[in-house]
Amino acid sequence: QVQLVESGGGLVQPGGSLRLSCVTSGITLEYYTIGWFRQAPGKEREGVSCFEISSGVTYYKDSVKGRFTISRDSAKNTVYLQMNSLTPEDTGIYYCAADLLYDFSAQSMCLMRGVGPGSWGQGTQVTVSS
Repeated sequence: QVQLVESGGGLVQPGGSLRLSCVTSGITLEYYTIGWFRQAPGKEREGVSCFEISSGVTYYKDSVKGRFTISRDSAKNTVYLQMNSLTPEDTGIYYCAADLLYDFSAQSMCLMRGVGPGSWGQGTQVTVSS
């Protein structure tokens, strides 16, 4: 069974950095698109960054371009989201999601087209505050 486990969230001051991890199991990572999404209280979920593992194609939400970087370590079945220059607007629960590249390109996953990714983690809280 597919399993995604996020970690790395926490409380950080504006301007700080965090690295989130999504450890996957039950999949061959190279066949998948992996996405990071976030949801703030009272707001809808939004795609932050998505990654076609095999090709390296990535997509970033405009507001995080230049600040966030998605990467992977296939040997560890893990996808990372390095978040720098954090602002309070980055606060939210961050979720990892996965689906086959066949079904979702990086852009289509992050723009939430279609039926949505098939697998989700439980989320990790990121709070950016003084």
